[in-house]
Amino acid sequence: MHPSEVLFQGTHLPVSIPVCDHYAGSEKLMLKSIALQQELGPVFDITFDCEDGASAGNEEAHARLVASLIASDANRFNRIGARVHDTTHPCFEQDVEIICQGAAPRLAYLVLPKVNSAAEVRRAITLIKRHAKKAGRDKLPVHVLIETHGALAEAHAIAVLPEVECLSFGIMDFVSSHYGAIPGNAMRSPGQFTHPLVVRAKLEMAAACHAHGKVPSHNVTTEIKDTAIVANDATRAAGEFGYMRMWSIHPDQIKPILKALSPRSSEVSEAVHILTDAQAAQWGPIQYNGKLHDRASYRYYWTILQRAKAGGMPMPEAAGNLL
Repeated sequence: MHPSEVLFQGTHLPVSIPVCDHYAGSEKLMLKSIALQQELGPVFDITFDCEDGASAGNEEAHARLVASLIASDANRFNRIGARVHDTTHPCFEQDVEIICQGAAPRLAYLVLPKVNSAAEVRRAITLIKRHAKKAGRDKLPVHVLIETHGALAEAHAIAVLPEVECLSFGIMDFVSSHYGAIPGNAMRSPGQFTHPLVVRAKLEMAAACHAHGKVPSHNVTTEIKDTAIVANDATRAAGEFGYMRMWSIHPDQIKPILKALSPRSSEVSEAVHILTDAQAAQWGPIQYNGKLHDRASYRYYWTILQRAKAGGMPMPEAAGNLL
Protein backbone atom coordinates (compact mmCIF):
# COMPACT_ATOMS: atom_id res chain seq x y z
CA MET A 1 0.00 0.00 0.00
CA HIS A 2 1.07 3.58 -0.64
CA PRO A 3 2.21 5.48 2.49
CA SER A 4 -0.64 7.98 2.14
CA GLU A 5 -3.14 5.11 2.38
CA VAL A 6 -1.72 3.35 5.39
CA LEU A 7 -0.07 6.03 7.52
CA PHE A 8 -2.91 8.53 7.79
CA GLN A 9 -5.96 6.31 8.16
CA GLY A 10 -8.78 8.17 9.89
CA THR A 11 -7.08 11.55 9.45
CA HIS A 12 -6.60 14.01 6.62
CA LEU A 13 -3.26 14.08 4.88
CA PRO A 14 -1.19 17.04 6.10
CA VAL A 15 -1.03 19.91 3.63
CA SER A 16 2.15 20.02 1.56
CA ILE A 17 2.97 23.27 -0.26
CA PRO A 18 6.23 25.05 -1.20
CA VAL A 19 8.25 26.35 1.75
CA CYS A 20 8.65 29.89 0.41
CA ASP A 21 5.87 32.40 -0.26
CA HIS A 22 7.18 35.35 -2.28
CA TYR A 23 5.11 38.56 -2.24
CA ALA A 24 4.93 40.96 -5.19
CA GLY A 25 2.79 44.09 -5.40
CA SER A 26 3.57 46.14 -8.52
CA GLU A 27 3.27 44.89 -12.11
CA LYS A 28 7.06 45.14 -12.52
CA LEU A 29 7.71 42.97 -9.48
CA MET A 30 4.98 40.52 -10.44
CA LEU A 31 6.57 39.96 -13.85
CA LYS A 32 10.03 39.56 -12.31
CA SER A 33 8.66 37.01 -9.85
CA ILE A 34 7.01 35.01 -12.61
CA ALA A 35 10.25 34.98 -14.60
CA LEU A 36 12.17 33.71 -11.56
CA GLN A 37 9.59 30.99 -10.91
CA GLN A 38 9.89 29.91 -14.54
CA GLU A 39 13.65 29.67 -14.03
CA LEU A 40 13.68 27.82 -10.70
CA GLY A 41 10.47 25.84 -11.12
CA PRO A 42 7.48 25.56 -8.73
CA VAL A 43 9.73 25.41 -5.67
CA PHE A 44 8.29 28.65 -4.29
CA ASP A 45 4.85 30.24 -4.41
CA ILE A 46 4.12 33.78 -5.53
CA THR A 47 1.45 35.90 -3.87
CA PHE A 48 0.24 38.91 -5.83
CA ASP A 49 -0.75 41.62 -3.38
CA CYS A 50 -4.01 43.52 -3.78
CA GLU A 51 -3.99 44.86 -0.22
CA ASP A 52 -0.77 46.84 0.09
CA GLY A 53 0.16 46.44 -3.56
CA ALA A 54 -2.66 48.54 -5.02
CA SER A 55 -2.54 52.33 -4.85
CA ALA A 56 -5.60 54.05 -3.38
CA GLY A 57 -8.29 54.51 -6.00
CA ASN A 58 -6.72 51.94 -8.34
CA GLU A 59 -8.04 48.80 -6.63
CA GLU A 60 -10.25 47.54 -9.45
CA ALA A 61 -7.59 47.90 -12.15
CA HIS A 62 -5.02 46.24 -9.90
CA ALA A 63 -7.29 43.25 -9.24
CA ARG A 64 -7.87 42.87 -12.98
CA LEU A 65 -4.12 42.94 -13.56
CA VAL A 66 -3.64 40.24 -10.93
CA ALA A 67 -6.33 38.07 -12.52
CA SER A 68 -4.95 38.49 -16.03
CA LEU A 69 -1.41 37.51 -15.02
CA ILE A 70 -2.56 34.46 -13.06
CA ALA A 71 -4.70 33.34 -16.01
CA SER A 72 -1.89 33.91 -18.53
CA ASP A 73 0.41 31.34 -20.12
CA ALA A 74 3.25 32.80 -18.06
CA ASN A 75 1.76 31.06 -15.03
CA ARG A 76 3.25 27.69 -15.92
CA PHE A 77 2.84 25.90 -12.62
CA ASN A 78 -0.43 27.25 -11.14
CA ARG A 79 1.45 28.23 -7.98
CA ILE A 80 0.45 31.90 -7.85
CA GLY A 81 -2.04 33.16 -5.27
CA ALA A 82 -3.39 36.57 -4.33
CA ARG A 83 -3.87 38.56 -1.15
CA VAL A 84 -7.16 40.46 -1.21
CA HIS A 85 -8.26 43.37 0.96
CA ASP A 86 -9.55 42.57 4.43
CA THR A 87 -13.20 41.65 4.81
CA THR A 88 -14.20 45.08 6.17
CA HIS A 89 -12.71 46.94 3.22
CA PRO A 90 -15.12 48.18 0.52
CA CYS A 91 -13.03 46.43 -2.15
CA PHE A 92 -12.94 43.00 -0.51
CA GLU A 93 -15.75 41.38 -2.48
CA GLN A 94 -14.72 43.23 -5.62
CA ASP A 95 -11.22 41.70 -5.32
CA VAL A 96 -12.64 38.22 -4.83
CA GLU A 97 -15.12 38.51 -7.67
CA ILE A 98 -12.63 39.92 -10.21
CA ILE A 99 -9.84 37.46 -9.38
CA CYS A 100 -12.12 34.42 -9.27
CA GLN A 101 -13.97 35.44 -12.42
CA GLY A 102 -10.74 35.95 -14.32
CA ALA A 103 -8.44 33.29 -12.89
CA ALA A 104 -10.16 30.84 -10.51
CA PRO A 105 -9.10 27.65 -12.38
CA ARG A 106 -5.41 28.69 -12.24
CA LEU A 107 -5.41 30.32 -8.80
CA ALA A 108 -3.30 28.60 -6.12
CA TYR A 109 -5.05 30.26 -3.14
CA LEU A 110 -6.49 33.49 -1.75
CA VAL A 111 -5.00 35.18 1.33
CA LEU A 112 -7.26 36.84 3.92
CA PRO A 113 -5.54 39.59 5.97
CA LYS A 114 -6.46 41.18 9.30
CA VAL A 115 -9.20 38.75 10.30
CA ASN A 116 -10.46 38.92 13.87
CA SER A 117 -12.32 35.64 14.36
CA ALA A 118 -13.12 32.23 12.94
CA ALA A 119 -16.66 33.44 12.22
CA GLU A 120 -15.24 36.18 10.00
CA VAL A 121 -13.13 33.62 8.13
CA ARG A 122 -16.16 31.36 7.64
CA ARG A 123 -18.18 34.24 6.18
CA ALA A 124 -15.31 35.12 3.85
CA ILE A 125 -14.96 31.50 2.73
CA THR A 126 -18.67 31.35 1.93
CA LEU A 127 -18.30 34.37 -0.33
CA ILE A 128 -15.11 33.03 -1.93
CA LYS A 129 -16.72 29.66 -2.63
CA ARG A 130 -19.70 31.36 -4.27
CA HIS A 131 -17.56 33.38 -6.67
CA ALA A 132 -15.14 30.51 -7.32
CA LYS A 133 -17.99 28.13 -8.13
CA LYS A 134 -19.40 30.59 -10.65
CA ALA A 135 -16.01 30.45 -12.38
CA GLY A 136 -15.94 26.65 -12.33
CA ARG A 137 -13.58 26.13 -9.37
CA ASP A 138 -14.30 23.95 -6.37
CA LYS A 139 -12.20 23.78 -3.20
CA LEU A 140 -10.17 26.93 -3.64
CA PRO A 141 -7.60 26.98 -0.79
CA VAL A 142 -7.57 29.91 1.62
CA HIS A 143 -4.60 31.24 3.60
CA VAL A 144 -5.25 33.36 6.68
CA LEU A 145 -3.04 36.04 8.23
CA ILE A 146 -2.86 35.85 12.01
CA GLU A 147 -2.02 39.40 13.04
CA THR A 148 -4.75 40.44 15.49
CA HIS A 149 -5.56 39.47 19.09
CA GLY A 150 -8.85 37.95 18.00
CA ALA A 151 -7.35 35.80 15.26
CA LEU A 152 -4.63 34.50 17.58
CA ALA A 153 -7.22 33.63 20.24
CA GLU A 154 -9.16 31.58 17.67
CA ALA A 155 -6.21 30.14 15.75
CA HIS A 156 -7.35 26.55 16.34
CA ALA A 157 -10.90 27.32 15.20
CA ILE A 158 -9.50 28.92 12.04
CA ALA A 159 -6.98 26.16 11.31
CA VAL A 160 -9.62 23.43 11.55
CA LEU A 161 -11.68 24.91 8.69
CA PRO A 162 -11.36 22.53 5.69
CA GLU A 163 -10.72 25.31 3.16
CA VAL A 164 -7.84 26.78 5.17
CA GLU A 165 -4.47 25.25 4.29
CA CYS A 166 -2.05 27.80 5.77
CA LEU A 167 -1.84 30.35 8.58
CA SER A 168 0.72 33.16 8.23
CA PHE A 169 2.01 35.23 11.14
CA GLY A 170 1.84 38.97 10.56
CA ILE A 171 4.41 40.20 13.05
CA MET A 172 4.31 43.92 12.27
CA ASP A 173 0.58 44.35 12.73
CA PHE A 174 0.66 42.05 15.75
CA VAL A 175 3.37 44.05 17.49
CA SER A 176 1.71 47.34 16.55
CA SER A 177 -1.59 46.15 18.02
CA HIS A 178 0.03 46.23 21.47
CA TYR A 179 0.41 50.04 21.23
CA GLY A 180 3.96 50.18 22.55
CA ALA A 181 3.76 47.38 25.09
CA ILE A 182 6.02 45.35 22.79
CA PRO A 183 9.10 47.29 21.61
CA GLY A 184 9.66 47.86 17.91
CA ASN A 185 12.82 45.73 17.91
CA ALA A 186 10.59 42.67 18.46
CA MET A 187 9.59 42.99 14.80
CA ARG A 188 13.02 41.74 13.77
CA SER A 189 15.80 39.48 15.03
CA PRO A 190 16.80 38.71 17.65
CA GLY A 191 13.84 40.26 19.48
CA GLN A 192 11.23 38.44 17.40
CA PHE A 193 12.54 35.13 18.78
CA THR A 194 12.97 36.22 22.39
CA HIS A 195 10.17 38.60 23.39
CA PRO A 196 7.71 36.51 25.42
CA LEU A 197 4.52 37.88 23.85
CA VAL A 198 5.81 37.37 20.32
CA VAL A 199 7.19 33.93 21.15
CA ARG A 200 3.84 32.94 22.65
CA ALA A 201 1.98 34.10 19.54
CA LYS A 202 4.28 32.26 17.15
CA LEU A 203 4.12 29.04 19.14
CA GLU A 204 0.33 29.11 19.54
CA MET A 205 -0.17 29.69 15.83
CA ALA A 206 2.25 26.93 14.84
CA ALA A 207 0.66 24.52 17.32
CA ALA A 208 -2.81 25.25 15.88
CA CYS A 209 -1.57 24.46 12.38
CA HIS A 210 0.12 21.21 13.33
CA ALA A 211 -2.92 20.06 15.32
CA HIS A 212 -4.98 20.18 12.14
CA GLY A 213 -2.43 19.26 9.46
CA LYS A 214 -2.07 22.80 8.12
CA VAL A 215 1.06 24.79 7.25
CA PRO A 216 2.39 27.55 9.55
CA SER A 217 4.08 30.32 7.56
CA HIS A 218 6.61 32.60 9.25
CA ASN A 219 6.66 36.37 8.92
CA VAL A 220 8.96 38.39 6.69
CA THR A 221 12.55 39.36 7.36
CA THR A 222 12.79 43.10 6.64
CA GLU A 223 16.56 42.88 6.08
CA ILE A 224 16.94 42.63 2.31
CA LYS A 225 20.66 42.95 1.58
CA ASP A 226 22.08 40.54 4.17
CA THR A 227 20.89 37.09 3.14
CA ALA A 228 22.63 35.50 6.14
CA ILE A 229 20.05 37.17 8.38
CA VAL A 230 17.25 35.76 6.23
CA ALA A 231 18.76 32.27 6.40
CA ASN A 232 19.21 32.50 10.18
CA ASP A 233 15.63 33.67 10.68
CA ALA A 234 14.32 30.80 8.55
CA THR A 235 16.50 28.28 10.40
CA ARG A 236 15.30 29.49 13.80
CA ALA A 237 11.68 29.65 12.66
CA ALA A 238 11.83 26.00 11.59
CA GLY A 239 14.08 24.55 14.26
CA GLU A 240 12.75 26.36 17.33
CA PHE A 241 9.16 27.24 16.40
CA GLY A 242 8.00 24.54 14.00
CA TYR A 243 7.39 26.76 10.96
CA MET A 244 7.35 25.03 7.58
CA ARG A 245 7.04 28.03 5.27
CA MET A 246 8.23 31.64 5.23
CA TRP A 247 7.44 34.85 3.42
CA SER A 248 9.87 36.49 1.03
CA ILE A 249 9.69 40.17 0.09
CA HIS A 250 12.74 40.31 -2.18
CA PRO A 251 14.00 37.83 -4.80
CA ASP A 252 17.33 37.52 -2.97
CA GLN A 253 15.49 36.06 0.02
CA ILE A 254 14.01 33.11 -1.86
CA LYS A 255 17.04 30.81 -2.13
CA PRO A 256 18.15 31.23 1.52
CA ILE A 257 14.61 30.37 2.64
CA LEU A 258 14.47 27.34 0.36
CA LYS A 259 17.78 26.05 1.67
CA ALA A 260 16.94 26.62 5.33
CA LEU A 261 13.46 25.09 5.24
CA SER A 262 14.15 22.10 2.99
CA PRO A 263 15.40 18.82 4.50
CA ARG A 264 19.07 17.93 4.26
CA SER A 265 20.09 15.36 1.63
CA SER A 266 21.12 12.95 4.40
CA GLU A 267 17.62 13.18 5.92
CA VAL A 268 16.03 12.44 2.56
CA SER A 269 18.27 9.43 2.02
CA GLU A 270 17.53 8.08 5.49
CA ALA A 271 13.78 8.57 4.96
CA VAL A 272 13.88 6.64 1.67
CA HIS A 273 15.76 3.72 3.24
CA ILE A 274 13.42 3.50 6.24
CA LEU A 275 10.21 3.80 4.21
CA THR A 276 11.40 1.30 1.59
CA ASP A 277 12.11 -1.27 4.32
CA ALA A 278 8.79 -0.46 5.99
CA GLN A 279 6.88 -0.93 2.75
CA ALA A 280 8.58 -4.31 2.24
CA ALA A 281 7.44 -5.25 5.77
CA GLN A 282 3.87 -4.21 4.89
CA TRP A 283 4.26 -1.22 7.24
CA GLY A 284 4.95 -3.31 10.31
CA PRO A 285 7.78 -2.43 12.73
CA ILE A 286 11.36 -2.63 11.42
CA GLN A 287 14.90 -2.07 12.65
CA TYR A 288 17.16 0.37 10.87
CA ASN A 289 20.71 1.08 12.05
CA GLY A 290 19.92 -0.59 15.35
CA LYS A 291 16.81 1.52 16.03
CA LEU A 292 13.17 0.47 16.07
CA HIS A 293 10.74 2.22 13.72
CA ASP A 294 6.98 1.88 13.35
CA ARG A 295 4.10 3.85 11.83
CA ALA A 296 4.63 6.80 14.17
CA SER A 297 8.14 7.42 12.80
CA TYR A 298 7.07 6.42 9.28
CA ARG A 299 4.71 9.41 9.21
CA TYR A 300 7.60 11.69 10.15
CA TYR A 301 9.87 10.34 7.43
CA TRP A 302 7.14 10.47 4.80
CA THR A 303 6.61 14.18 5.52
CA ILE A 304 10.37 14.65 5.07
CA LEU A 305 9.99 13.33 1.52
CA GLN A 306 6.99 15.56 0.86
CA ARG A 307 8.96 18.62 1.97
CA ALA A 308 11.90 17.61 -0.21
CA LYS A 309 9.63 17.13 -3.20
CA ALA A 310 7.92 20.51 -2.66
CA GLY A 311 11.35 22.15 -2.44
CA GLY A 312 12.49 20.68 -5.74
CA MET A 313 15.29 18.65 -4.16
CA PRO A 314 16.88 15.81 -6.18
CA MET A 315 15.17 12.59 -5.11
CA PRO A 316 16.73 9.11 -5.03
CA GLU A 317 15.28 6.76 -7.63
CA ALA A 318 13.98 4.51 -4.86
CA ALA A 319 11.71 7.32 -3.66
CA GLY A 320 9.54 7.06 -6.77
CA ASN A 321 6.86 4.72 -5.37
CA LEU A 322 6.83 6.45 -1.99
CA LEU A 323 5.75 9.93 -3.14
